[in-house]
Amino acid sequence: MPETILVVDDEASILESLRGVLGDEGYRVRTADSGTAALAILREEQPQAVLLDIWMPGMDGMEALKRIRESYPDVPVIMMSGHGTIETAVRATKLGAYDFLEKPLSYEKIVLLIQHAASESRLLSENRALRRKVDSRCEMVGGGAAMEDLKRQIATAGPSRGRVLISGESGTGKELVARAIHAASDRAGRPFVEVNCAAIPQDLIESELFGHEKGAFTGATGAKPGKFELADGGTIFLDEVADMSLATQAKVLRVLEQQTFERVGGTQTMRVDVRVIAASNKDLQAEIAAGRFRDDLYFRLAVVPIHVPPLRDRAEDIPLLVSAFLKAFSEDYGKRPKTVSPEALKKLAAHRWPGNVRELKNLVERLVIMAPESEIRESDLPPLVEQEGGRSQAPAALPTVGPLREARAEFERSYILDRLKANKGNVSRTAEELEIERSNLHRKIKALGIEIDSEVRDEA
Repeated sequence: MPETILVVDDEASILESLRGVLGDEGYRVRTADSGTAALAILREEQPQAVLLDIWMPGMDGMEALKRIRESYPDVPVIMMSGHGTIETAVRATKLGAYDFLEKPLSYEKIVLLIQHAASESRLLSENRALRRKVDSRCEMVGGGAAMEDLKRQIATAGPSRGRVLISGESGTGKELVARAIHAASDRAGRPFVEVNCAAIPQDLIESELFGHEKGAFTGATGAKPGKFELADGGTIFLDEVADMSLATQAKVLRVLEQQTFERVGGTQTMRVDVRVIAASNKDLQAEIAAGRFRDDLYFRLAVVPIHVPPLRDRAEDIPLLVSAFLKAFSEDYGKRPKTVSPEALKKLAAHRWPGNVRELKNLVERLVIMAPESEIRESDLPPLVEQEGGRSQAPAALPTVGPLREARAEFERSYILDRLKANKGNVSRTAEELEIERSNLHRKIKALGIEIDSEVRDEA
């Protein structure tokens, strides 16, 4: 469909000339002989650009421009005048005009300006559509008591300037909560910068957070700003904050206290205004007791603590989540939205979802791709969601006595082995699900003595 240009002038000859010129360029042209008539057309449809004469009887072009900018701020308006002065052009620009043209008009210049203005309008429209899509993907889905309580906490914490510490199991949606808090704050229009502390090698995390100067270390071929600089004026989200070394924790503590830092290899003190939101799936009190996390950093991060409940504690939200994921992935893959049979939905709702919302999301994506019919049936569900007696199998029991490190190692081994089995030995998919680097997962598998061939594939 051709793009629409609205031309507003009280001279019929100019309207006809511009209709012909712009029509030859492939535009659909609508015309109006007054500011009032132009506003009436704008109420019917929004063109990609407006050509607006200043001197007209009744409502003049300046008043029309003011009203267009108030009601349709994304529509670019190019002003025209046969009696143009510098003062008039400056006034039009201050009122929001895209550009100013003097009569007699140069049709070549008009066509070029219209192309630029229409392109900008198109980009704005696409940006709005993308933002709506992103916003819909970041929407907190759920209507149960647990989710309503979480939404209330977000609504309260968002407008404050307090630092927030989000706790919860892996896959529960801690990043989503952080983004919702940022969106509810007065920093919503500023950057939201995420740092996954577990995914960055310890020897690089300080450079990632604080930036570095040229020559600071091998491979530092140029200066690079860090995440704190990039988040200036906005929010930084430190995901899996417990995975930072004690030395890095001390430097983050300084930023929280003073809002200052130096780049790696630099001497200049950088000052920033950043709101910090942190998250962890670990018990930070236990990490403090084990000497792996600073208690002073914990108390400064946990000004507003928020806990995200696991999916097993909000089973009533599973049908809503399934519906939302079906719609989103159907759009992504260009398929008609699928439905889920009552039997299949009942089975999904009965599963305990150790991987939480991420596990459910991954499964729905797989079903959108692989299920052959428009309705997903119980037979389409993979073995991952098979239960015994209507419940999923509980994880292996942990030792009730012994050192904490041994209990933690046993739990890690049991959990990683369970996820490897669920993914049929696929290390890359398991690493993505666990939100760690593939190389880190390989090291853990070796350290925990997991034999993929005998313990995973033989049982898969």
